[in-house]
Amino acid sequence: MLFSGAFTALITPFKNGAVDEEAFRAHIEWQIEQGIDGVVPCGTTGESATLSHQEHVEVIKICVDQVKGRIPVLAGAGSNNTAEAIALTRHARDAKADGALLITPYYNKPTQAGLLAHFAAIAKEVSMPFVVYNVPGRTSVNLLPPTVAALKKQVSDIIGIKEATGNLTQISEVIEFCGPEFIVLSGDDFTVLPTLAIGGHGVISVVSNVVPGMMRKLCKAFRKGDLKKARRLHYKLAPLCRAMFLETNPIPAKTALGLMGRFSPELRLPLTAMSPECEAKMTGILKASGVL
Repeated sequence: MLFSGAFTALITPFKNGAVDEEAFRAHIEWQIEQGIDGVVPCGTTGESATLSHQEHVEVIKICVDQVKGRIPVLAGAGSNNTAEAIALTRHARDAKADGALLITPYYNKPTQAGLLAHFAAIAKEVSMPFVVYNVPGRTSVNLLPPTVAALKKQVSDIIGIKEATGNLTQISEVIEFCGPEFIVLSGDDFTVLPTLAIGGHGVISVVSNVVPGMMRKLCKAFRKGDLKKARRLHYKLAPLCRAMFLETNPIPAKTALGLMGRFSPELRLPLTAMSPECEAKMTGILKASGVL
């Protein structure tokens, strides 16, 4: 299964206001060296909302080029504007990404019928594997399990979902209604192990920007039936997961990578540098976890 295991929702490094290609390539290479199963450029964690269209396309091209087919690239390509989502998805396909991650339209607050029509319109114009992205905390709309099942039936390119509700009842219903072959990825680092336990296939992770090997080992241990090891890694990751959400993602992840000396923690407005109080808390967690 192409999209399973631990995928990292890649941060986008910046330097003096521009995309730092050298740092981005180095980050991708380190992820691969650490054994990550796949990468996701231009998602929420990649500050896609502040990338120009040209930057968005270039970041995906850089990622695909650096990966060179060694692991899958699932490119963020969604928008609250259906025409824009079609254009971004076409760019992802042309860049030879392995699939497109399509967020539900945000701000517009479409109905369930509107969500169906949105994804069907994208698939009509661009054919490639799609993973839809449900994150009501960011979008103010919830893609409900019956709608996911209808999408699976009506849009053959839709092969899975990134579920970031943190609601195991909803995730369970998606798996129940769509069947075990439908790829369900946790979009919430706190629920990776529970999601795997009820039939999920992996995670698109924020914390794996910082500890890719640990998240990959958790998913691998579960696949091998080593529940004791998976549970131990789940609890080892828990404080790091909390640290990654002390402030709005990706502020903590970028700050952590800066503390690790990997690259500058520069952000784009409206995101700002982490507060000294939260940075001190996170530094303590990183040290206690052996990251620093």
